[in-house]
Amino acid sequence: MHRIIIADDQRLLRDGLQTILNLEDDMEVVSVAQDGQEACRVVRELRPDIVLMDIKMPIMDGIEAMRRIKRDVPGTVVLMLTTFAEDKFIVDAMSGGADGFLLKDMPAEKVVQTVRDAMAGQLMLPAPIAAKLAARLAAFVPSGADTFDDAKIKSHGLVFTERERKIILLLIDGYSNKQIAAALFMTEGTVRNYVSVIYNKIGTNDRQAAIVLLKELLLDGTL
Repeated sequence: MHRIIIADDQRLLRDGLQTILNLEDDMEVVSVAQDGQEACRVVRELRPDIVLMDIKMPIMDGIEAMRRIKRDVPGTVVLMLTTFAEDKFIVDAMSGGADGFLLKDMPAEKVVQTVRDAMAGQLMLPAPIAAKLAARLAAFVPSGADTFDDAKIKSHGLVFTERERKIILLLIDGYSNKQIAAALFMTEGTVRNYVSVIYNKIGTNDRQAAIVLLKELLLDGTL
């Protein structure tokens, strides 16, 4: 049984989602919340499997609430609820650890399938969100080398391919392997292989240490 919490400041939407999900034999909405602060509290108390979290809420927004839940109750799957696909929210939510997005105007059967897929470990990006993210990353990750200090890279005897550079920037921005895979339309296994190659090149297997070293190879003030 998948135990679910719904956090949204619109009662009509909360009630609608609760009705849809409770009709499923393997799902149970164990609580609802109307703001991010309340969501954090009930998640700590009830330890659900998954949280459906509205992005824009009073008192504490959904992105900050999601970050706190990921910190305090690791392993909780969090899908962000949204009616729009604004670039800044997509990137902030992804880098904060969101497991995907759920559009509020999705048909009931798609909502149920998205929740099931998220529980199975898939990072859920509806087509409009994926398109926005791809466009944002195209601007965030340039095709050339103008975000890297090539003199520093050469002085360390390093060479990075264009794809490795894109992955490096996402690593530095806090993306997990699963999130990098979704952002760059690759399999998670392929991303792990690239990350291993990058680690080997810089001489560490520790992700945080790698991020510190890789940040030193960027031009000052790049990120």
